[in-house]
Amino acid sequence: MSDILATIPLSAIRIFEAAARLKSFTRAAEELGVTQAAVSWQVKALERRLDQALFQRLPREVVLTAAGQRLARAASEAVNLLRAALDDLTETGEGVVAITTMQTLATQWLAPRIGAFQVAHPKLAVRLEASGRLVDLIHENMDVAVRGGYGDWPGLEAHFLFPSEQTPLCTPQVLEGLGGLDKPEDLLAAPRIGSPDEWATWFHFAGVTTPGPSASPPRLMADTQTLEVASALAGQGVALGSPILFQTEIAAGRLVRPFRATMPLGGGYWLAYPKDRRRSAKIVAFRDWLLACVADLPE
Repeated sequence: MSDILATIPLSAIRIFEAAARLKSFTRAAEELGVTQAAVSWQVKALERRLDQALFQRLPREVVLTAAGQRLARAASEAVNLLRAALDDLTETGEGVVAITTMQTLATQWLAPRIGAFQVAHPKLAVRLEASGRLVDLIHENMDVAVRGGYGDWPGLEAHFLFPSEQTPLCTPQVLEGLGGLDKPEDLLAAPRIGSPDEWATWFHFAGVTTPGPSASPPRLMADTQTLEVASALAGQGVALGSPILFQTEIAAGRLVRPFRATMPLGGGYWLAYPKDRRRSAKIVAFRDWLLACVADLPE
């Protein structure tokens, strides 16, 4: 029996995969650096070879047929595996490791440590992108992600780093001015920073059933923990923050934890990267370095 792959050019599969993924002949042509007519011709030639339509041509878009959907899944997996294998064969250790993470995690935890990684791996540059967007590591131009969640992302290898949790944080001066905050109920009348919903959850966790009418509303709400804890550092009140992400400020005495208990938020922080790139030299280097950093975190 003849091998059908011998009769189909690899370029046709690559063009079909791009058109299927992008749902557009025009965008596929732009990505691959060819003309739209070349994409259309290759797809038509592939359809003639298979004797069935792979796309339904509509006025403003193309839609995969049932046969096209089946082939697209296999083509995408094959192209990704081939790309990963070629990366492994050609990678020399020089280049850039592209990392995507969240703003607070980048500012408070990763960025202050990344210099140590660059010293250990001088031939690797680092591109760090801080964003609230969940980047698609399979199809976008990023190598690894340090993100929050439960580690159950399809197609990704995930390593647990540390839990996601919060506790009240403030300056020693604010703590003294509030009389020491002996029990969680004392925070009801304290100047608080952050989301009312998050504070309500924390009060419930701490065993304070209802704040009551005497509770003062939060003074400030911001988009990130970094901004809210920065306000606490400026003496504006008490903020909810991660004792791990703000470990440096706590260790230096700029922030204090009135209560040792921390409120779990569910899930945690993870290192993630595509499974088919687990042998990439730069990903292995960053993974091993990051897991060693986590192992050195204080209990």
